[in-house]
Parts: sequence; structure tokens; C-alpha cells
Amino acid sequence: MAVYLDSVPFSGIIRIRDMMYAVTNPYRLDQGDVSFDAPDSVKSAIARAVAENRTHYLQTNGVPRLRELIAAKLRDKNRVTDADAEHVLVTNGGIHGLYMLFQALLEPGDEVIVPDPAWPPAAGNILAAKGVPVLCRLHEPDGWRYDLDELESTVTPKTRVLYLNSPHNPTGGILTRADLERIAAIAREHNLWVVSDEAYEDVVFEGEHTSIASIADMYERTIPVYTFSKSYAMTGLRLGYLSIKDPAIRDRAKKVLFYTASNIASIVQYGGIGALEGPQDCIEVFRAELRARRDLFYRGVADAARDVFSGAAPAGAFYAFLRINPTWKGGPGGSSGSGGDRHTPSASWAMTEHLIKQGRIGCVPGIDFGANGEGYVRFCFARDRNELIGALDSMKTLFGAVTSGDAHRPRGSSLR
Repeated sequence: MAVYLDSVPFSGIIRIRDMMYAVTNPYRLDQGDVSFDAPDSVKSAIARAVAENRTHYLQTNGVPRLRELIAAKLRDKNRVTDADAEHVLVTNGGIHGLYMLFQALLEPGDEVIVPDPAWPPAAGNILAAKGVPVLCRLHEPDGWRYDLDELESTVTPKTRVLYLNSPHNPTGGILTRADLERIAAIAREHNLWVVSDEAYEDVVFEGEHTSIASIADMYERTIPVYTFSKSYAMTGLRLGYLSIKDPAIRDRAKKVLFYTASNIASIVQYGGIGALEGPQDCIEVFRAELRARRDLFYRGVADAARDVFSGAAPAGAFYAFLRINPTWKGGPGGSSGSGGDRHTPSASWAMTEHLIKQGRIGCVPGIDFGANGEGYVRFCFARDRNELIGALDSMKTLFGAVTSGDAHRPRGSSLR
């Protein structure tokens, strides 16, 4: 029996979804999903594909035209100058791409360095491939980036892969080009693969996004992973891609693709063609609106719960990863929360349960993203403005009894 799967945890996000379905008129700030609709170029391409009966089996790697468009995008936008359509594998979203990669790269016991905190499926997919996730802290005072000496000290003879995620879920931190240059040097020195999760490449508010695969000689050992979900509001359509230059690793990943999906849904791939062939102005429109929603949310939290939450607005992605005031006692009754383990109190789970049960506000406990996330909660500000305002109003009511001005504000609070 595959008993090793018993050690692969479900994300707490699943438990939270179940909790939210029991809430009347909830504010779904737990979901990492934009409220925008996919652009007309996507919808019309899907409708046309259905009308033209493009509903049959396809090439396992993906529709040739889609792969050509992706390779051109990688060269022109991401500056991965060697990218070729032959390298591209179309996937059932980013999470499927990571599953394929870790199955293709890892032997049992191989170590993968992952950020702490990190999106839970990253570690889950490593465990599913019988690998070992090794956590390396991200530091909030440095914009949720690595101490690069600390990162290098985490490498052992068993390390096989560095997993990067920039812009980062859940913190919104962005690795600078200088960071990536040093990480590239570490990967070369220790002969490591780099899996670069760039799902939020287009959600950058400050600074710029750089793919480590664009750095000289790094595409040889870097596999960038992308998704249409965030850039084109196609979350439910499940369309992603990765690009693998190494033919042996690519062949392994193709086998995993075949045995998990045969091929990705035909009409969804034609929707991807529509996205890349159509106007790209939606990306900037989405980004501008997300920036406005970010600022709205942070102003609202400063007004509604400044004695409870603190933290700087993120440079990228669309999450508020907020620090809980350690003097907060868990709401009425002083509940400590458990996160599924009644013997391990968790402030982040206590806060999450309080917000859901008492305020109808969905969020995700920081501990679900790793030990370094304990004491934080994640809210998604990509939701509709009315939903954000409703959540903020509920928060103001919920914390009104404990909000008493600046006297109890946590040191270092930077809500603005």
C-alpha cells in the first residue's frame, strides 16, 4: 500500500473551505481567486473551439500553436532567450506542473529547499514524490526575502532542488535581481536544479519581476512554472505550463503528464491561445485594480483593527499577510485554536476561527504555510471591492471592543 501518502498533509485551506460553506453570506477572503472575469479573447476562443468540435484527443505536450505562443512569450517577456516550443509542456494549472516536476526530478530522500512560509502544495508535492522539504526562513524586515548566507547554509549533500516562488504566496515578497544572481551562483556551486514558480509574474506593484531562468546559463538548470490563472483570470479553467530544456527530465515529466491527464482539456487550451493572441491590456487593468484594492484593504484594516493586525503592504501577489498582536487573547472565551491538533495551541488558527465564526470573514492561518508563518493570517484582497468593504466593516464591529487607539498598537506596525 502507498502508506507514504499518509504523511502528505492536506492544506488547511481545505478545512477552511468546508468551514466557509457553513457560513451564511461569507466574505471569501480565504480564496486566492480574483473576482475578475476572463477577457473576451479567452471566452470567444473557447466558444469557437466548441462550435468547431475541437473536443477530441490532443498531443500530450499541448496544442502546437499554444506551445509556440508560450515559447515566444518566454523569450520576449521573460527573457528566457533559449526557450523553444519543444521545451514546453502544457499542464492542468500550476499545481499539476509542480507535481509533474517533482516526480520527474526527485529520488526518495532527495531534499528540496523551500521558503518558510510557503504555499502548502509546494511541500505537499515534494512529499508526494518521496522527497524531503527543507524549510529556509524568509525575513519580514527584509521584505520577506532570504538571508542568502542562511539559504546557502541549508544546502546539504542530499539537496537536489531549490524551489523559488517570486512574487511570493502568501507574503507578496519579491526576490530582487541581485538575490537571484546569488541564488544562481549557489545553484551552480552545488549543482542544484531550480524550480521557479512564477504564478504571480504579472502581479507586481513595486520593483519588477525577474525570472531566474533569464540569468546567464541558468535555463540549463532552471524549470520555470507558470499559470494562466492570475494573469488572465482563468483560475477555474486550470491551465498552466512549464518549460524544460533538458530532454531527459522533459521526457520524464511528459510521462507524468500522460499518466495523470493524457492531455489537458482541448477547449481550455484553445482558450489559452485566445489569451496569448488577444490584447494584453487586461494584465495592466487587473494590476491597477489589484493595487487599488490592496490600498483600500490596508487602509481599512488600519481603521478597523490596527491594535490587532500589523504589516506592510506587499510588493507583489494579492495577499495581505498580517501579523497578529501577541497580546490578542483569542476573542470571546479566550479560545486558543488548534489547527486540527487539540494539543498544539495556535494563535493563527484561533484568529482564523474567530474571524470565520464571529465575523464571517474567510482567511488562512499563517501556520498552514509553515512554522515561520505562525502568528500571522492571510487575507486575499483580490476579491470584489464590495466584498472587501463588507469584510472590513465586519472586522471593525468584531474588534471594536478591543480596539482602543494607539496605546496597544504592536511595535513596528506599518499599516497605512
